[in-house]
Amino acid sequence: MSSPAPSKASDCFRLKGSMFTLSMIELMHYSATEFSNQLSRTVNQAPRFFQQMPVVISLEHLANDSTPDFKEIIEICRSLKVNPVGIRGGSDAMVENAFTAGLPSMGSATPSPSPQRAQTSNAQPAAVEPSLVPARIVDRPVRSGQQIYARNTSLIVLAPVSAGAELLADGDIHVYAPLRGRALAGINGNTQARIFCNALEAELLSIAGQYKLSEDLQHSELWKQSVQAMLEDESKLQLSPLSLS
Repeated sequence: MSSPAPSKASDCFRLKGSMFTLSMIELMHYSATEFSNQLSRTVNQAPRFFQQMPVVISLEHLANDSTPDFKEIIEICRSLKVNPVGIRGGSDAMVENAFTAGLPSMGSATPSPSPQRAQTSNAQPAAVEPSLVPARIVDRPVRSGQQIYARNTSLIVLAPVSAGAELLADGDIHVYAPLRGRALAGINGNTQARIFCNALEAELLSIAGQYKLSEDLQHSELWKQSVQAMLEDESKLQLSPLSLS
């Protein structure tokens, strides 16, 4: 007699789709000494923020003949309590070496088009009616440990954001109260996104992956002031005063 199939109540696990925001370490070139020293300086700026942080190692700026030592990279990261979980981009040889070291590939930021797409690239695109996605509005305090994500739209928060809380948005982020947690706007790569807040006391501000930590923000004359944050030349995060009168 065959054994009965296990009931759902006895299943060991379930597979569920989810969305996580991961920070990236973009390698421009690789030297173990330089990498270790720079990562150590960065982590020391905000040790609590980087504690056990999962990161992706981006290889997209490396020359194809580069030979980074991925086991060494993993050891350096873990010695500083940073947890590398995969790579992005890189040559076939890099991808294979990274996988052998325990870092799976998470694809590339700019995948090459398939032959069929390449042949039809000159075709006239069909007109698409733009759809308006209303902003996500939060009117209660955002507590430490909470994460709020506004997918394909902007996020408006009408109450304080505590340290340890995280705001994520594909569009802009507006906080009409003190911002003491982390705010990451344009997380899908939107370099035109902005962050607005009544009182800047944030642990981190990030737009399209470009960020400033609390240690940097506290040295600004705009600390605890009403500010807006935006990208200059799509690469450098800048702060400017925000008049709410």
